[in-house]
Amino acid sequence: MLLNLVIAYLVLSIAIGLYAATRVHDSRDYITAGRNLPMPIVIAMVFATWFGAETVLGISATFLDEGFRGLISDPLGASLCLVLFGLVFARPLYRMNLLTLGDYFRVRYNRGTELVLSICIVLSYLGWVAAQVTALGLVFNVLSADAVSTRQGMMIGAGVVLTYTLFGGMWSVAITTFVQMIVIIVGLLLVSGYAADQAGGIGTVIAAAHAEGKFEFLPRLDFVDMVGWIAALFTMMLGSIPQQDVFQRVNSSKNEKIAVWGTTLGGIGYFFFAAVPLFLAYSAKLVDADMVARLSAIDSQLILPVMVVEYMPFYMQVIFFGALLSVIMSTASGTLLAPSVTFSENVIRPFRPRMTDRQLLWTTRVTVAVFTVIVTAYAIATEASIHTMVENAYRITLAGAFVPLTAGLFWRRASSLGAALAVAFGLITWLALEIVGFEGPGEPQLVGLFASAIGMVAGSLLGPDPQRSNEGGTQPAAT
Repeated sequence: MLLNLVIAYLVLSIAIGLYAATRVHDSRDYITAGRNLPMPIVIAMVFATWFGAETVLGISATFLDEGFRGLISDPLGASLCLVLFGLVFARPLYRMNLLTLGDYFRVRYNRGTELVLSICIVLSYLGWVAAQVTALGLVFNVLSADAVSTRQGMMIGAGVVLTYTLFGGMWSVAITTFVQMIVIIVGLLLVSGYAADQAGGIGTVIAAAHAEGKFEFLPRLDFVDMVGWIAALFTMMLGSIPQQDVFQRVNSSKNEKIAVWGTTLGGIGYFFFAAVPLFLAYSAKLVDADMVARLSAIDSQLILPVMVVEYMPFYMQVIFFGALLSVIMSTASGTLLAPSVTFSENVIRPFRPRMTDRQLLWTTRVTVAVFTVIVTAYAIATEASIHTMVENAYRITLAGAFVPLTAGLFWRRASSLGAALAVAFGLITWLALEIVGFEGPGEPQLVGLFASAIGMVAGSLLGPDPQRSNEGGTQPAAT
């Protein structure tokens, strides 16, 4: 019965997404929803950027193992990324009226920078989208009592998200996400209240977690530990800024004010609501410590779904799994669209300069389908946890793309040679340290970030671009 209701909810989500697809008339409708999204929808979409499988299943399991110390990258770094993007990056990027971040790198620097960094951005989504697909597989496996394997669940879930994203693009993402966010917030709050009653009350859960040291999050007064803490924070906080999904949500806003404050408020809302899954996970430990220990040895990501199935009444199971599916699908649809748009606009289109708008639209749809197949195959093949896949997703953009984006926006002297050296120094340093198994202070991607900054400064001073018409250097004209 529960599985049937979940299937009905999936069908409803597809119907809403296909209805939204009727608003798509050209590539800009598909990619940016015609820049017509109001404040509530932008807030919901930004909130959904991070509130996915990682938040509900990934960081909740990590919290049980490591406490807040294991959550520096997410939710702390993730929420700071959104707030920083809203307050600092949203305004100048919105004014340029571009389709993708790859377009920015072409306009500000050159075609080579656009191509390399667009490929980096696409690759960074492999682990992030795979994490959502993995979570969908876990949900279907639990709901069907092993009748549907995790692998089969991955394919079913990916197919559902693909269906409405393929046809409606950003319009489908926006409308379905807004509905799904309502389900998420109401559902998780209701389930948390019920779990608190079972665990002895909210105060009991918080006191037990505090007594176990789960709320300690600052680094120890040790150089290596402090650098590791900073690396975890910066990987998500800065590495996620040059990402198409965040940019796409900002760029779909109806006006500049919505772009700035919708992003900022969405980031703040994410930070506070991310505490709800953590509370649920620790409640499960108080309700049945043996179950938590047993599942931790198998797959700690199963703790919340199994706890709900075994200890909550049927109506609460419906609420929880409806909210969980909403969480995963809202994130998966946006993160599936972003790399596909980047690949079609910034990798394929330059090789076909006479491509019409309609051809770009269908090229993007085909790319969405192909990327879905690749990501699903990767999710099935990998054994990494959801939290690990997400943490690893943004190393490449931190090392290669953050400095060219930031310097291009806010340093007038940033040049094409500086961008080329920033990308080369950052990526080569990061990859080399990853290959040799670097174990020094910090992480390879943080060292790559500093190398990228050195390359940008050196290249821009040695090879400045001819004087640009936009003397301020913060808002190069779009083409």
